Amino acid sequence: MYKFFIAVLLLGHSVIHAQSPLYSVANAHSHNDYEQDVPFRKAYEQGFGSIEADIFLRGEALIVAHDTSEVKMNRTLDSLYLVPLQQCIEKNKGYVYADTTRKLILLIDIKTEARPTLDRLTLTLEKYPALIHCKSLQVMISGNRPAPELFVTYPSFIMFDGVPDIDYPEAALAKVGMISDNMRKHTRWNGTGLIPVPDKDKLDALIAKTHQLNKKLRLWNAPDNLNTWYTLIKLKVDLINTDKIPELAAFLRQLPEKIYTTPLPGL
Repeated sequence: MYKFFIAVLLLGHSVIHAQSPLYSVANAHSHNDYEQDVPFRKAYEQGFGSIEADIFLRGEALIVAHDTSEVKMNRTLDSLYLVPLQQCIEKNKGYVYADTTRKLILLIDIKTEARPTLDRLTLTLEKYPALIHCKSLQVMISGNRPAPELFVTYPSFIMFDGVPDIDYPEAALAKVGMISDNMRKHTRWNGTGLIPVPDKDKLDALIAKTHQLNKKLRLWNAPDNLNTWYTLIKLKVDLINTDKIPELAAFLRQLPEKIYTTPLPGL
């Protein structure tokens, strides 16, 4: 099935040229990962490069949930993510993955007030020295964030998910690990056919600006299908957002052997 879809995509879009970056499961982002039937492990076992968890501060506990109606006190950040991560790092002798060249972003989206929640998160992470000293793990804060000028007041193991509309001061920019944006701000494209040229031009400008800052780009609220994944690769979006973990993993693993690096005759 995937072979068929990739062949169709190639005919519709030409090919990925040799100068395009090589994509793999390291470019995959598990959106709202806690809603998966097996949080963390499902994406981790596929080798994803980024995993997302939303948190609420309840007393001294950090609870993983999408909104207040779903808050359950037994679904803590510790139990769903930090303890499993610690186990993986200890098993791999200080690295997230057995392949020590592979890295992982743990993207934590803060849903409650920024500073008290982030202060509690910092204290919580300090209980896991294996995590905060792991060179292949990056904890990145999204959602409710402190003012950019306060970024530098947080420890080195805390990085921030930036937004393209803010002109960050140099010191704050050094604490920005990547840039994320709502794809719907730039296009109403539904994931079928081609992105309209004016919308593509806007996305190209956003991607170029992000890469000029030496940052990676993630587009959330994008369609989640094969055509979109291929399109995001052609656009050179760095992290591909998905709720479909096994499907995206299979697609990315087949890319190197299914896509040519020179144009097809007549295209």
